Amino acid sequence: MKKLLLLMLSMSLLTSCGDGSKSKRIVSASSGNINNLQVIIDSDLWLSRIGDELREVFSAEVIGLPQQEPLFSMRQMPPIVFTGFATKNRTILKIEKDKPADTKFFKDVYATPQSVVVISGNSAKEIIAEINEHSERIISTFKETELKEKQRRMAKSLLKDNSIKETLSISIKPTSAYRIAKQEDNFFWLRRDIKNGDVNLMIYEMPLDAVSDGENAINDIIKMRDSIGKTHIPGPIEGSYMITEEAYTPYLNTTIIDNKPAFETKSTWEVKDAFMAGPFINYAVKDEVNNRLVVLEGFVFAPSTAKRDYIFELEAIIRTLKIK
Repeated sequence: MKKLLLLMLSMSLLTSCGDGSKSKRIVSASSGNINNLQVIIDSDLWLSRIGDELREVFSAEVIGLPQQEPLFSMRQMPPIVFTGFATKNRTILKIEKDKPADTKFFKDVYATPQSVVVISGNSAKEIIAEINEHSERIISTFKETELKEKQRRMAKSLLKDNSIKETLSISIKPTSAYRIAKQEDNFFWLRRDIKNGDVNLMIYEMPLDAVSDGENAINDIIKMRDSIGKTHIPGPIEGSYMITEEAYTPYLNTTIIDNKPAFETKSTWEVKDAFMAGPFINYAVKDEVNNRLVVLEGFVFAPSTAKRDYIFELEAIIRTLKIK
């Protein structure tokens, strides 16, 4: 009788873990600071050409910041100690040598939410080739995981103000740490105070043709944001205002926000005739239904302070945009 019960229990467990089952394996919550990447790799490989390649790719300089800051803060761990709480990091990259060349993507293996990427190869050459071939997808996967986690954390305490929604017919989810510092017609300036500075978000609309497609787009965006800075973002002395810093060539890309095409611009700003500067990230979203651009720009003023995570926070807020 006992053997029969054990057999029935075993069959039940196998069935519940099958592909067709609606039940899910229960895992604990993931942990870790935003943009911290745990790399599981033997120490000798970490100090070899493989480790050099990993650092070059995943600790690459973040575009648009005034000083060098890494894309991810990497922490190496030998496989032998990758157990227990160490497995709960939200983003994990594992390197396996002496195995067929491959790159595999997994979700919620040890915790949730979690993204795990396993890169393997029979030699250093094969592993490096896998890293280079799949680097864009790996970075995109980890970044998406971190953006969603940041948005989840921010959603615990959101700014309760309907003026943006009522005026611009959009919804967006900044935290309650932000306040509306300025509203003029269809222009909003949100601010969050930090130690030795502030984090800022501008939201406004422009005509759909204010930014042209093609090679003139970046010039149109600079012209647009400089005019907004002159009108709405004054500097500390009379006649000064925020402009695009001329010493740096802005980075321009196209992306999708709220299922709509958008221009993504990253660079640094400065205040005309004053010693103030910092990074910005600008999105001009094409709202063709309402014949307009919805423009959202985050910028940071934090002298002598790392700014990567502030810009990442602003991007996470901007990507909550929903246009009515």
